[in-house]
Amino acid sequence: MKILSAASAFPEYYYTQRQLIDAFIRHWGPQVHDVRKLELLHHNVGVDGRYLVRPIETYVNLTFGEANDIWIETSLRLGEEAIANALAAAGLPADKPGAIFFVSVTGIASPSIDARLVNRLKLSKNIRRTPVFGLGCVAGAAGLARAADYVRAYPDQYAILLSVELCSLTLQRSDTSPANLISTGLFGDGAAAVIVAGRDCPEPGIEIVDTRATFYSDTEDVMGWTISENGFRIVLSPSVPDVIAGNVGNDLEALLQPHGLTRADIGNWILHTGGPKILRSTQQALGIDETALAASWDCLRRMGNLSSASVLMVLEETIKTRRPAPGTWSILGAMGPGFCSELLLLKW
Repeated sequence: MKILSAASAFPEYYYTQRQLIDAFIRHWGPQVHDVRKLELLHHNVGVDGRYLVRPIETYVNLTFGEANDIWIETSLRLGEEAIANALAAAGLPADKPGAIFFVSVTGIASPSIDARLVNRLKLSKNIRRTPVFGLGCVAGAAGLARAADYVRAYPDQYAILLSVELCSLTLQRSDTSPANLISTGLFGDGAAAVIVAGRDCPEPGIEIVDTRATFYSDTEDVMGWTISENGFRIVLSPSVPDVIAGNVGNDLEALLQPHGLTRADIGNWILHTGGPKILRSTQQALGIDETALAASWDCLRRMGNLSSASVLMVLEETIKTRRPAPGTWSILGAMGPGFCSELLLLKW
């Protein structure tokens, strides 16, 4: 199995973190007892700016239904752009892939977004579709692993992974809980697509050597959504960094050991941009320093946390501007609701 290409797509609206802070102060000022605390929270997440699907002033009166309609419309536009660019980078016609995996946790649709894109992109009418909802931030890595499973079974075929996350549309405008205040300073909007090929396909690519999924028992309340008539309300426990720090190192050892590898053999890291606390906990768990995660920190700074799309953005950044030498071992990974991790062992 091998990764041939990765491509991203973003909405047209981009706001600096200062502009967003000012907008939230205007909206929440009377409800937030300490405005300086809100500013400090938003400054501390390490984000310079984020893409949004709509002008900031239009979010105030959106209903859940209206927000979901925007999610469908924008997901189709950004999804089409990301897949078209990924196919072009891989040198493949649109009707060549035999499967498409679609991941998102910020909206719902039936027919699903992947189904609607079959017509728009003129994908194969025999394409196997797998829409996945609910995996959250881990879904970029998990979707890539499931696409690898597909081409392992069909080694002469190609698969598309598409992630679209429009986190701004989940904004809870009346919620001033710490979890929601943090999320409004951290999450942004965007899409990413990756093309995966089987071993019998002629194109060169980044080898997917192995994958590992690990579910942590009794951690369902650590991260996720509560869903009501007001839409998606974030669940974000303060224990998330501790869960990561206590588990991910063991997950990595279990992935590497069968291949006779150790952490010292890994020369490149492609990790989800969960936020400063998440990245530092991951560094601690893996025994690496901040420079090893430079691509993740840079993507966090430029666009915030894009949930499942984040790790795919870091993958694209690595391919385009930070590509390691041939033969380098790499780990791609993310964590998310469940609570769980997905790790992929790659070789460049």
